Amino acid sequence: MNEHWDVTSSEEASGTRLSFHCWPSSRLEATRCVAPIGSLITPLKKLPPTCSPPTSLQYDPIRCSTATCHAVLNPYCQVDFRTKLWVCPFCLTRNHFPPHYAENISEQNLPAELIPQFATCEYELPSVPPAGPPAFVFCIDTCAHVEELAELADSIQQILNLLPEDSLVGLITFGTNVQVHELGFEGLPKAYVIRGNKEYGPAKFGQLLGCGGAAAAGGAGKASGGAPPPPPPPGQHQQQQMPQATYESPGQQVLRRFLLPVSECAMTLESILDDLRKDPWPVPSDKRVARCTGCALSVATSLLDLALPRRGARVMMFVGGPCTSGPGAIVSRLKTEDMRSHADLARNAEPLHKPAYQVGVLEMGELVEATGGLMVLGDSFGQSVFKESLRRVFQTFDADVPEDGGKMQMAFGATLEVLTSREFKVSGAIGPVTSLGKKGPNVSDLEVGRGGTNAWSLGGIDPSTTIAVYFDITNPGTSPLPEGKRRFIQFLTRYQHSNGRTRLRATTLCGPWYNPPPGEDKKGGAPPPGVGGYNPGPGMEQPSPVKMSFDQEAAAVLLARVAVHRTETEDVADVLRWVDRSLIRLASKFGDYVPDDPNSFRLSPEFSLFPQFIFHLRRSQFLQLFNSSPDEAAYYRYILSRENTTNSLVMIQPTLLSYSFNGPPQPALLDSQSVRPDTILLLDTFFHVVVFHGETCAAWREQRYHEQEEHVAFRNLLEAPQADAQTIMDNRFPVPRYIVCDQHKSEARFLMAKLNPSVTHNSEGGAGAQVFTDDVSLRVFMEHLMKLAVQS
Repeated sequence: MNEHWDVTSSEEASGTRLSFHCWPSSRLEATRCVAPIGSLITPLKKLPPTCSPPTSLQYDPIRCSTATCHAVLNPYCQVDFRTKLWVCPFCLTRNHFPPHYAENISEQNLPAELIPQFATCEYELPSVPPAGPPAFVFCIDTCAHVEELAELADSIQQILNLLPEDSLVGLITFGTNVQVHELGFEGLPKAYVIRGNKEYGPAKFGQLLGCGGAAAAGGAGKASGGAPPPPPPPGQHQQQQMPQATYESPGQQVLRRFLLPVSECAMTLESILDDLRKDPWPVPSDKRVARCTGCALSVATSLLDLALPRRGARVMMFVGGPCTSGPGAIVSRLKTEDMRSHADLARNAEPLHKPAYQVGVLEMGELVEATGGLMVLGDSFGQSVFKESLRRVFQTFDADVPEDGGKMQMAFGATLEVLTSREFKVSGAIGPVTSLGKKGPNVSDLEVGRGGTNAWSLGGIDPSTTIAVYFDITNPGTSPLPEGKRRFIQFLTRYQHSNGRTRLRATTLCGPWYNPPPGEDKKGGAPPPGVGGYNPGPGMEQPSPVKMSFDQEAAAVLLARVAVHRTETEDVADVLRWVDRSLIRLASKFGDYVPDDPNSFRLSPEFSLFPQFIFHLRRSQFLQLFNSSPDEAAYYRYILSRENTTNSLVMIQPTLLSYSFNGPPQPALLDSQSVRPDTILLLDTFFHVVVFHGETCAAWREQRYHEQEEHVAFRNLLEAPQADAQTIMDNRFPVPRYIVCDQHKSEARFLMAKLNPSVTHNSEGGAGAQVFTDDVSLRVFMEHLMKLAVQS
């Protein structure tokens, strides 16, 4: 059994991270492991050519013939080259190869999907007709200030130049009412105004636009804006007109008038954006503006439903404030009534929260999550956080990427299905997913996140979207598994590429089981009693492979996602208690110690950082609601639920770099002792990038020493963290807020709030800056953990 596991290599090879790489063989042992047994998968991650075919395979995959399985042929299938049969590793069914495979296959001539290192294969399915280019509907809130509208219009005009020429675009503006702009009407701007106080289904909406399904004779239909053609002149026979008339469905009329390719309507769209005006309806001084965001959203979805029911599309909603009118309103127009707060939501004192469930970042979170959407929260449409993030939504692959070079990275209409071998089942998934309600023999009764299914809709997806999938080991402890038995997982991601073709990506994972030897106690691999698991010498029993295969980074993210998901239905204080209990049980199970002796407690390198991650998770904005609005909390939690392991860890435990004259930049402890007058710190919290100047450095900068030639070293010291900060921000979505601050100034709070408070106003002496807080420090936290973990 492998003693030293490279737990991060699977991310590069298959886009997955597992909490344990070697799994306990029974449900009881899995429960004792405490940490969730699961996987973080990034379905569209670009893999190196050594781990996956460089381009998609231009044929349909070979699938298992069992109705409840349908697994895709993969390198872990047993192949009999003599009889031309293959055995599915999931249901153990023997399958015949199709004739064109059987004629050519041999041990020396393998198809791509059977080559051992290609555990991931992507197929472009010729059996599914191309759907056509994607569509984008821009919904603009005209209740914003004129300057904001000008900034937003400028950003959207830049986006139009980034879109492929055949992409379809539509424009909707909304304030008190909704305006649907007819981009196919040349000569002057034309828009249909729809009342903003109710929702509109596709059929009703089509009637309001005059797209009820009509016969268009020659150019008559175009001239009359989609109305039926005029009757024939008197004396002219009706049948003579019939051959010239062609029937146009409502969807075809929408595509001719409201959703047009960028290349055809760019000029019209830009002229409308240049002339954007603030909503003209008067607003009394004691009332908020009437903003019908919910109605605009229903209009946009009805527009797409009429025209493109099965094609990839996005609704790009730009909102400058809360919805106050019509469906989805989250606050009254009267200024005497405040916006909902955490306290209001906790005591159910917010009457509009539940009926809204559509608009407001908190309420809209469910909509964005269900469709795989994106959220960017900024102070202004002119802020770089917004402008640059919007550009990155439409990011394309580098030109040198095989097959996809220059194409948009975003994909549409994605679904994820998870297949497992018989010894374990799927508990659920957490991320931007919606259950497809697909029941099967591998669906567990024990639900985590979105459970009760083995398939989910992901909606929009990009190469960084990461889903957490949780498993339940169902094998009873009474029947140990045969030695050498392997477990198998297959992730099947089906999606619509930005070129309109449908692709299927199959990633298959294989790993070992571990049967604890008879008589092994619950701590797993423990030496004789009295030593409590401590393993000092080579002559003693080796630790269990389950323990050695632990990926503490993936486990911390999987646990964080469960904790954040539970905040939707449970009180935050209860969630914190659950997190604490989980950490104590895990330390008790995997720690090395003498019972009732906290000083003997040790954690092996595989677990040594895990308590630190949990300490920072408890203090993070995901579980601490102080100083954040319900909208900000919903925004931060959503971003955590869709990012990969590395980015999620940065959110949980920010990274800190220290710059000084003593040498190159050094990673620093996230601790108040790292704050020194003569150093500059670079903090990356994922949402903020902070350059923090110590007191002395700030004073030297104010005296302009860096502008003098003899102090070129100081100039380089000031520039280095700013250059590194730019590198961090260049590769991130959403773009983080960039903050430059000095010690003892107001914006220094962005750094001080994240530091471990090892020096506080209550402590005596100690180097570093004081943190004014009543939070316990990491040292006190660890002392309590050790004390509780070793209790017999």
